[in-house]
Amino acid sequence: MGVGISVLIGLKAAVYFFIFTQLKTLGLTLFSLLFLYASLISVLIAFASHPFINLPMLLGKKSDGSLPIWSTIMFSPYIYFVRIFSILRRLMSGEEPYNEIYEGIYVGGWPSSLSTLPPGNPAVIDCTCEFPRMKELEGCPYLCVPTWDTRAPQPGEIESAVKWACRKRAQNRPIFVHCAYGHGRSVAVMCALLVALGIVEDWKKAENFIRERRPYIRMNALHCTALEEWAKHRLSTPKRNE
Repeated sequence: MGVGISVLIGLKAAVYFFIFTQLKTLGLTLFSLLFLYASLISVLIAFASHPFINLPMLLGKKSDGSLPIWSTIMFSPYIYFVRIFSILRRLMSGEEPYNEIYEGIYVGGWPSSLSTLPPGNPAVIDCTCEFPRMKELEGCPYLCVPTWDTRAPQPGEIESAVKWACRKRAQNRPIFVHCAYGHGRSVAVMCALLVALGIVEDWKKAENFIRERRPYIRMNALHCTALEEWAKHRLSTPKRNE
């Protein structure tokens, strides 16, 4: 279960390379170079997203959620692919863009517009490294925890996100934790947040608590391992939920 995105992007690189060779054979050399470039970028991302390397900062996402122009251009075969795929997947699945897990606490997928953002000008925890923060959402308090799809935030990152969310919660702000689809990365952070707020006793109960409200979540072994490490070493103490 620790391979995930590396294998998928690696397979995509192979498909791009195959298309490149076929087009080159047909004499469409210039056009084929586009697929060769897409293949090379996919190989780079497959390596950078492997658990042994795990370098989400490769894409250069800034703390304010923006992707620099150089990254958008250089990694465009990947960045625009995942963006289009995310929108199509949401349309085909019919799944809600977000769900309220507890009063004023939401988890969901990438908010591509105001219509996919929970109400109340929420504080946003973004667990993606591949999606930009949309300009329409710049008025919301924001924390970026850049993480590859199918990978998990580090225990220290989970702890930092939980502390930040607890501070915003104390200010009576809604909290929205999101990743690409609201199934893995964001759920791991949400599990820790529910424990820190004293809503549930441990992250395993938190997972079940979330699944009752967002049925299609699916954390993998990496998410569970990160939560186990966070639970052992976390500094934040559970708070009684009022």
